[in-house]
Amino acid sequence: MHPKLRPVAAPSAQVHLDRAALARHYTAVRERSRALAAPLSAEDCQAQSMPDASPVKWHLAHVTWFFETFLLERFEPGFEPFNPAFRVLFNSYYNGVGEQFSRPQRGLITRPDLAEVWRWREQVDARIARLIATTEDSEVLRLIELGLHHEQQHQELLLTDVKHLLSINPLRPAYQRHWPLVSVARVEPRWVDVPGGLVEIGHSGEGFAFDNELPRHREWLEPYALMNRLVTHGEWWNFVQDGGYTEPRWWLAAGWDWVRNQGVRAPLYWTLPQDPNALPSVFTLHGEAPLDPHTPVTHISHFEADAFAHWASATHGEWAGARLPSEAEWENAAAALPVQGNLQDGEAFHPLPARHDAAGLLQMFGDVWEWTRSSYGAYPGFQPAEGAVGEYNGKFMINQTVLRGGSCATPKSHLRASYRNFFPTDARWQFSGLRLAR
Repeated sequence: MHPKLRPVAAPSAQVHLDRAALARHYTAVRERSRALAAPLSAEDCQAQSMPDASPVKWHLAHVTWFFETFLLERFEPGFEPFNPAFRVLFNSYYNGVGEQFSRPQRGLITRPDLAEVWRWREQVDARIARLIATTEDSEVLRLIELGLHHEQQHQELLLTDVKHLLSINPLRPAYQRHWPLVSVARVEPRWVDVPGGLVEIGHSGEGFAFDNELPRHREWLEPYALMNRLVTHGEWWNFVQDGGYTEPRWWLAAGWDWVRNQGVRAPLYWTLPQDPNALPSVFTLHGEAPLDPHTPVTHISHFEADAFAHWASATHGEWAGARLPSEAEWENAAAALPVQGNLQDGEAFHPLPARHDAAGLLQMFGDVWEWTRSSYGAYPGFQPAEGAVGEYNGKFMINQTVLRGGSCATPKSHLRASYRNFFPTDARWQFSGLRLAR
């Protein structure tokens, strides 16, 4: 099992927000978590659908634990914890802090109840506000900024974990009833050439970054091309109908074993039709819906993304040579583009079709995290940060694959071209999809 989802790491040393801006950002992020939980009942917030997912209540408590443990405990005069038992209950994987409660059993933590978690959050918020107003220590401001990006990671996890939870319910309940899709014209797939050469990869030093985005360094890229848009549900349905899940030649050996052992026949949340001429239905945060062939395919594993690329290259002449991009190719192409698209802030909570058949690259940010072919590892000269807040990058640089670009569940202010997400090759309950390269 993957030990940690979207790990927390220490940021670069510079403080990127002044005191007043940090206070406003703190309030906005904490209120956003409350808003994301608002459509849910206490029962919704308690349940845990699988070991890789956590209850909403646990997410709300854990991010509060971060501020109490790494800020108040260290820097507040006369510190006293809200409840000393919470130090173990809501620790995730910070071994430097101490013991943790079993991850697969987080749904069994019925006490504290949700109301007490909200009271804890309110108390910690008031104490952090005083700390921001009074501290002269730049490390405090740096750690608060880190804590806010950590909370934004958990906002995304809250949505993806709730989607998995609701999908298990035979009533197929909606998190949000509003349906965001509108009829749009099909955007034809085409290649966008990128010259390559000696390029710089990694965080540039402006704004916040996690330590796994550092140091910025040079890499050589041969000329390459990226598809102008993401692979769609309709294109994936063609793969399914062509026997993509039954033909071993498209799959990595470990991927084919996974398909057979797990009985995988389609992306997560698809319901395949009995009528071969009908389209599947798909479960979304807006409830069960007919599959829209123009929306980006999502909830696929790296195994599936890689198999699709092999199939596309062999069966579509215009896609000959198709493969997954490297993370350096992706970042080089995205570096000059604005961070805009279908992100959490738009509250669609579902991948949307490419809306404009414009020249250049579309959907580089938002909609779905894009699988790359790059293993998650250290950049040349990488040095893990010291202390407990630095535990969550260097020690996970094995058996993970990099994804780029954010998703419909990612907050806009949390994202940048150098952001490195990573998951094991069989993970697919996150909003993960693909873009072809060659």
